[in-house]
Amino acid sequence: MSSIANPALTKAHETIPVVVTANKKNCSFQFNPTGTAKFTTGCDIAMAALARASVKYSVVDDPSVNTASVKIANAEPLASSDPQFTQKLAAGLTAAGYPAASNPSVVLIKIEPKDGLLNFGKMFDIFTGQRLAIIAILTVMVILVTMVYGPIAAALVELFPTRIRYSGMSLPYHIGNGWFGGLMPATAFAMVAQTGDPSFGVWYPIAIALMTVVIGWFFVPETYKRNIFEQDTARR
Repeated sequence: MSSIANPALTKAHETIPVVVTANKKNCSFQFNPTGTAKFTTGCDIAMAALARASVKYSVVDDPSVNTASVKIANAEPLASSDPQFTQKLAAGLTAAGYPAASNPSVVLIKIEPKDGLLNFGKMFDIFTGQRLAIIAILTVMVILVTMVYGPIAAALVELFPTRIRYSGMSLPYHIGNGWFGGLMPATAFAMVAQTGDPSFGVWYPIAIALMTVVIGWFFVPETYKRNIFEQDTARR
């Protein structure tokens, strides 16, 4: 989907080498779900800036360096200690070929607050091959989601007897969605910043999904023909 929605970015990932040179001992795993942690080393600053810009990069460990630097293709390295590091990094990435948000190849529906309700009309500007392809991919993904949400109501109801059904359904459901789902952005960002691969964060939901397969296969009982009004859950 990213290669269709932003082909210039995909091409940049494949053709523009970006290298961070730093002492890896100063590189943190930037997991910050509450927004209170501070990552201030040169390595952390460089990796966080590149991760936010969806840049694919590698990290070279050099224990002798005092500050991290970023080398974009054949350009001169940028020191993360430079007061204008963020601006110079953005300019260097654009000059090397990384697309800006205004790049015409990027699928973007620009919302103008001053236009008010007229913005809704922009949502129907979808009749291009690129946008229709994205809609087709999203449609397939939504169908996969409905395959879960279709039977999940019945499955959850059948798992618990009536006397504990409300708490039995609510507690695990909201732990799964609230904690595992809620921590996904912070976890995925930390994984991307650590590895330099913009797609690496996808392994987090994949791992959670694989866990549910194992738990569901071995530990969730079969509830076919169970009396849902009984007081005690029958054993498998």
